[in-house]
Amino acid sequence: MTGLIIPGAAEAAIVALYPPLRHLLDLVDGGWRFLPLQPGRDEIDGFRMWQGGWRDGIRFRDAGDALGLRLDRDHAITWEYTGSLAEVVQELLLLPHPSSRLAPRLAKGHGPAQR
Repeated sequence: MTGLIIPGAAEAAIVALYPPLRHLLDLVDGGWRFLPLQPGRDEIDGFRMWQGGWRDGIRFRDAGDALGLRLDRDHAITWEYTGSLAEVVQELLLLPHPSSRLAPRLAKGHGPAQR
């Protein structure tokens, strides 16, 4: 959603219309990018790329339905959290850098491959 969250007055107007989006601003400040809305889809997807091919992702449909993921360079899911948008954003912000010894590394499954 590169065009959705814009610094300044437009950003404030969007958050005024849909207050839960304020949680995404914390992610945008951390280098996250959001995909354009797709016709017929009622969810917003975002991601953050890390060096070494790791990436974090978020998908949410409304303030109470969100999913956060961390994928390694082989697209294996090493961390997953579901909850409200506020909870998922908070957990993503607390997640250690992928190179940290405290970062999750055990694969729980596989995520979608990049195209």
